[in-house]
Amino acid sequence: MVVDTPIVNEEKVKETKARMISDTEIYSVSDFFKIFGDSTRLKILCALENNPLCVGDLCNVVDITKSAASHQLNILKANKLVKFKKQGKNVIYMLDDEHVLMIIETARKHLGEK
Repeated sequence: MVVDTPIVNEEKVKETKARMISDTEIYSVSDFFKIFGDSTRLKILCALENNPLCVGDLCNVVDITKSAASHQLNILKANKLVKFKKQGKNVIYMLDDEHVLMIIETARKHLGEK
């Protein structure tokens, strides 16, 4: 992209450009945050904050069908936001790690600022 705006401080522009993350990483981070843009997925993540849950319990907490839960959980698993373990016939879901909760808490704190 060609910018037609004149540079005011050439040194700051060069320094800032040198510190920018790559476009590839920008796209990856952007795609990652899109996962949090779906309210059902965010509800699932919040539901798993304190307790690992089986699909049936998760459906009841979040008030969605098993089919909807499976679809959203597949997206969350693919993006390493939740993990699971099998216990007999049940599949128990949990947050992948503490970073998932940190992302949500950081957003909540930011939105709570006045």
